[in-house]
Amino acid sequence: MLKSLTTSVSYVAVLAIIALLDAIPAHALIAKSWVSSFGNDNNPCTRALPCATFQGALGRTSAGGEIGVVDAGDYGQFQTLQSVSLTNDGSGEASILAGGGNGVGISIIAGAGDVISVRGLIIDGQGTGTAGMDVYTASALHIQRCVIRNFENAIFGIGLRLELTTNMQVFVSDTLIYNNGSGANSGGILVEAGAPNYKIVLNRVQLENNVFGLKADGHFTSGGTMRIVMRDSVVSGNAGGGIIATTSAGAAGVLFFVERSSFVNNAGAGILASGPRATILLDGNVITGNGTGISAVNSGQLISYGNNKNNNNLGPEGAPTGFFNQM
Repeated sequence: MLKSLTTSVSYVAVLAIIALLDAIPAHALIAKSWVSSFGNDNNPCTRALPCATFQGALGRTSAGGEIGVVDAGDYGQFQTLQSVSLTNDGSGEASILAGGGNGVGISIIAGAGDVISVRGLIIDGQGTGTAGMDVYTASALHIQRCVIRNFENAIFGIGLRLELTTNMQVFVSDTLIYNNGSGANSGGILVEAGAPNYKIVLNRVQLENNVFGLKADGHFTSGGTMRIVMRDSVVSGNAGGGIIATTSAGAAGVLFFVERSSFVNNAGAGILASGPRATILLDGNVITGNGTGISAVNSGQLISYGNNKNNNNLGPEGAPTGFFNQM
């Protein structure tokens, strides 16, 4: 049911983008366009004559180009089929408010070889949004210094949803994702294996006060392995689990490497591996104050390098299923 809904949403989103682009008057494309609170989408989107929204500016921007922010403002929900960078480097609070429309802040349905970059934005669901970023296809996605918050749709609220149908790479750094989710299958980051192999790297990411912090689910395709690295991050105060790796025999594998990160005060397990192809490697982490410290069920694997601190959890501390010796 979820896959059918996703496919339908993807198709509708593509049609909406095409219709929007067709409606924009023809202008010469430029490598760097601009948006401003005083802009107008009928402008050529230069710095002197900026556009009002990211979507309006996209129609004036050459593939692989950049959309910069002149000043603080709300720059509208955004969808892209091409390589582009959305960049705010100190111009004030540049936001995407996604409480209305389809409830998605940024949708990415790009092509092979396309690279998307998002830097310095606040993406706010205003309590009713469905997803801060909904990512389907591209070659690579870079998210830097962003805030994704308040996606609490009553049916399905996710801060960052990665339903990747191509073997792309995702890089997230220095980003705060908080107050997302409403039901059990919602929360901060949801990774769904729509393609057999892809790679995700999270550096200095904070997942706070969501339903779950991060869930990687391999059930939606067969074969291959999702590989996720989390480093120097904090997963705290979530109503469910901190990080969850879940899969089953015949489904895509989920492999986490978690290093120098803290899992604190999550109501569920700080770290959970569920299923015979779910494996989490733990190096130098702190796990405390959670409902359960660490947990491996249904033949999941938790492998420790022997230097983690797992104590003072509210329930069982849990134990690793195996150990690696330090080199």
